[in-house]
Amino acid sequence: MNQIPRTISWIDGIDGFVRLIDQTLLPTQLEYRDCRTVEEIWEAIRSLRVRGAPAIGVAAAMGVVVGMQRFQDRTRGAYWHRLQEVANYLRTSRPTAVNLFWALDRMEFRVRGRTEDLTPEQLTQSLLEEALAIEDEDRRMCRAIGQVGASLIEENTGVLTHCNAGGLATADYGTALAVLFTAAEQGRRFQVYVDETRPLLQGARLTAWELQQRGIDATLICDSMAAQVMREGRVQCVIVGADRIAANGDTANKIGTYGVAVLAKAHGIPFYVAAPSSTFDLKLANGDTIPIEQRDSREVTHGFGRQTAPNGIRVYNPAFDVTPARLITGIVTEKGLIQPVNVAMIHERLGQAWTS
Repeated sequence: MNQIPRTISWIDGIDGFVRLIDQTLLPTQLEYRDCRTVEEIWEAIRSLRVRGAPAIGVAAAMGVVVGMQRFQDRTRGAYWHRLQEVANYLRTSRPTAVNLFWALDRMEFRVRGRTEDLTPEQLTQSLLEEALAIEDEDRRMCRAIGQVGASLIEENTGVLTHCNAGGLATADYGTALAVLFTAAEQGRRFQVYVDETRPLLQGARLTAWELQQRGIDATLICDSMAAQVMREGRVQCVIVGADRIAANGDTANKIGTYGVAVLAKAHGIPFYVAAPSSTFDLKLANGDTIPIEQRDSREVTHGFGRQTAPNGIRVYNPAFDVTPARLITGIVTEKGLIQPVNVAMIHERLGQAWTS
């Protein structure tokens, strides 16, 4: 197994910067991008250089630090005003992944009520400590998700996954792929079917690459092949990640996930979601009000720089869809398996997170 690089990291202390893998270049190039301004972090999130709800949250938290580290104005209220400007700017980068907003709320909470008592340097140091804590917590949550969900992967079975919910989507190890990584480390053998995940091919470019790096047996399929693969009896389990989960378990994930869930239901195949508790948005009663990001039409008409559709054609390009809780067999979290998926079980499993 090849050494797995870190998706995102903070370099060089309080005066440092963010280093992240530029995921737009994978799988043919593994290159790092250094971000030293909040504008560069915003662009990296928006352009999918860094993506996946947990990784976006970490990037946003670190983006607050780079946005504040040179701020020296000691005028009353100035630091808090600038912090809100930075956080609100980062909130505009992508609307669906709730970890982005969760992380920014935490960063603001870290120094709320303290901005008049500490120097700008002390406040920014406190923000850096919070950002690093968010990164560390995500690493531990991902490992715990792997431990909770590994028993769902049985020996000599086929597992289908959609988009990328591996280490590239998190601070470390992943969510859905953490379940597979842990099962493999425990000695089980299985076959993974990887949906290519149109239009940006996160499955083909990123998940297939991650599974190869870890020596896990994987087969790439076009999204439209999933039904046939299920019909042939090659798949016994589906597991995906999530970008936002409502209080009733309705789950927003990469476009195409809902279709996979419908197919799994039709074929009697269990469909699991793996996500940390930070991906639950318990303020939303159900998935009807989850904001769905609409992306540039050229991602469909000019994928990876080559025109594949006629000029002037209208394009609808939602980045996510919402899978109803009734189609989800269980949700794997660091706090345990939520099964069945309903308000009561989510409340019971998440405990204190319900009121946070």
